[in-house]
Amino acid sequence: MHMHSARFSRCLVALLVLGGCATNPVTGSREFVLMTEAQEIAMGREVDGEVRRQMGLYEDDALQGYVEEIGLALASRSHRPNLPWSFAIVDSAAINAFAVPGGFIYLTRGIMPFLSDEADLVGVLGHEIGHVTARHTVRAYTRQSGAQLGLLVGSIFSPTARAVGGLAERGLGVLFLRHGRDAELQADRLGAEYAAISGWDPVGVRDMLSTLSRISEGSEGRGVPNWLSTHPAASDRVERVGSTLFELAARMDIVGLLVNRQGYLDRLDGLVYGDDPAHGVVRGRDFLHTEFRFALRFPDGWEVVNTETQVGATQPGAEAYMELQQVTDPATQEIGALAVDTMRRSGYRLDAGGETSINGLEAFVGTFTGARNDDRQPRARIASIDHGRSLYVMGGMAESQAYDRVVAEFNEAIRSFRPLSAAEVEEIRPNRIRFYAVRSGDTWQSIARDAGHDIVVSNTLAIMNGYPVNEQPRSGDRIKIVVEG
Repeated sequence: MHMHSARFSRCLVALLVLGGCATNPVTGSREFVLMTEAQEIAMGREVDGEVRRQMGLYEDDALQGYVEEIGLALASRSHRPNLPWSFAIVDSAAINAFAVPGGFIYLTRGIMPFLSDEADLVGVLGHEIGHVTARHTVRAYTRQSGAQLGLLVGSIFSPTARAVGGLAERGLGVLFLRHGRDAELQADRLGAEYAAISGWDPVGVRDMLSTLSRISEGSEGRGVPNWLSTHPAASDRVERVGSTLFELAARMDIVGLLVNRQGYLDRLDGLVYGDDPAHGVVRGRDFLHTEFRFALRFPDGWEVVNTETQVGATQPGAEAYMELQQVTDPATQEIGALAVDTMRRSGYRLDAGGETSINGLEAFVGTFTGARNDDRQPRARIASIDHGRSLYVMGGMAESQAYDRVVAEFNEAIRSFRPLSAAEVEEIRPNRIRFYAVRSGDTWQSIARDAGHDIVVSNTLAIMNGYPVNEQPRSGDRIKIVVEG
């Protein structure tokens, strides 16, 4: 949670113009489009600025330069080499990659540890380049015209915030473009072709799809990476891309093309894994923010998700939701009025409330009721808290039939908000990727245990290193591990 205002302007609306026909750069066929290439680029530049502002770039110039160099090499051999191509790693722990019109490609920091070599990286970049060259991104934006395009604002206690799916969607802060099945398969094929003609082993496309498929299978429907939730099943695509590799091998020599495992892994050493304390970290039930120096504890068993502008939690299998969001400078609004005004704008009225103190901080706590008059009428327990130079709105919401069951947990979480001392802040360090030489007798379970079970589980460790979860590491392998600090 970066804790800054999330208000967007014109980049959230498509730059639609009178339709016309254009030639698809990949297929050569004529197609009806609603924006010219110049307008496509203009939209991309604007959204790119918002992505960089809202999500931030990962602070590693060498790694950024490495990804950009590879991306530009691929794009130069693509069907649209003259676009103003841009490649960047955004500072998000989610496992994802995405593109916007005009040639602006992004990888998340979170996907990097799950790629095993440079060929895998090329596979991801080539796939996203394919979405742009085949104008999938333009068509997707056209379909979503009139909606918020680009970035999605999470308004506190908005209707979408009540759904687990909505919360997970905002985990990366981006309203991802939905591409159809045929578009995804075409992007896979294009990614493999761009890799091969640029000198990289196109098998990397299949390998990275295999890894992402294992992540999906291990999620059991929860916590599925956004990159997968917006694409067709990766397991099916693994089979499909196999025919593409066969076709490439029939018309060109793909044996001996660049894989560069060692060079890629060397660049990952020290990469931040998971949440960055500067943006807030989730440690079990606890959320801790080092920059703004506060901590709070969500109810036991709830699923906590830290987004770019807020942190929230949902009770699995229930219509109950909690959220914390930085709202304003305390000098601009009275603490009681802040909570009342925030909830009124979302359609809630104040039933009762008053000023209080929470762990030495000035606060207002109130109970609110939504506009509905049936058993699904939402109720909320909300606090506004004055801490440092900011005001925070925090609380929980549930439908009336469930509210009485969870209000005690809402109150406990609200009362857990507390300042962090300088000593506590100093002890909170990001987890990082390091390397380990596997010894005889090591298992994923023992390696995870030695690193700390709460950092990364054994199955994730296996997938991160390109192994099926039912295979143990081989003695002598150099593997990625996650260490605290």
